[in-house]
Amino acid sequence: MAIFLFLILTAIVLGLIGAVADGLGYLLVIGVVVLVADVAFFGTRLSRRSHRRPVR
Repeated sequence: MAIFLFLILTAIVLGLIGAVADGLGYLLVIGVVVLVADVAFFGTRLSRRSHRRPVR
């Protein structure tokens, strides 16, 4: 969970720097890609976790 939050924070910071600074639009793109990859990774982990059988 800590890695997920770290990557979300990194994506937000990169996106803000890319949106504000002149000529650094590529940082905005990198931030969006990191955000989408992180959410997709977290979604697959969450869906795999819910399909497990309970231990008796």
